[in-house]
Amino acid sequence: MWQQLLVSNGWGFAVLDAYSVQRDSGTYLTEGIIGLCNNGQPRPLEQWGALRAWAWGASRLLDYLETEKRIDATRVGIEGHSRFGKAALIAMAFDQRFAIVYASSSGAGGAKLLRRNWGETVENLASTGECHWMAGNFLKYAGPLTWADLPVDAHELIALCAPRPVFITAGRDNADGWVDVCGMFMAAVAATPVYKLLGAEGIETTNMPPLDTPLIKGRIGFCQHSGGHDDRPTWPIFIQFAQRFFTKPTPHTN
Repeated sequence: MWQQLLVSNGWGFAVLDAYSVQRDSGTYLTEGIIGLCNNGQPRPLEQWGALRAWAWGASRLLDYLETEKRIDATRVGIEGHSRFGKAALIAMAFDQRFAIVYASSSGAGGAKLLRRNWGETVENLASTGECHWMAGNFLKYAGPLTWADLPVDAHELIALCAPRPVFITAGRDNADGWVDVCGMFMAAVAATPVYKLLGAEGIETTNMPPLDTPLIKGRIGFCQHSGGHDDRPTWPIFIQFAQRFFTKPTPHTN
């Protein structure tokens, strides 16, 4: 279990119930933190959706952790898988207090390039099952505009995390192809110049590595594992990656 793996390596963990912040449905946008901010009325088109709301909730959890004397809040990371991998990366980008992120199978809306016709696309994000994840204005890029008209893309989301370490992962193509692991690797490569501008190494190569070949020498880590839509296979690799940036803490004494 990932919890046992973290504890055995000297890490602690907390779990955020993202649905306590915002439910995962467009039906409930007049409730949760989005509804609260709008006094129960429908959100304006420029206002954030559930992904940003979940990221906001992670920042509020970090607010609390900063008050806990037994926790060094300067060394708190964030992890999420699938839709929560998207939210974790967004939280990292918008809140510089997070020291590291593990974004697993984040796909479109996360680390995957949107201006790329592969796997989950803008049209999928704009569908009735997922449109509440994004700001209302995003939906126009599924018509009349297209994803080619987007002024920004996922590599810039990753770049907003620089120079802090980012770990990106997904499963094999025939089991996790929807998230477009190649598109996520391309975004990591495209974000690397910003890391270099800030004096840090981004991803260590521009060549897509074979399955189960970790790239963890730079500040953008990457690994496509041979499992499916699952974050468990790469937890040990993430811990190895993270240990490069954090010295072992001094034991707490009362």
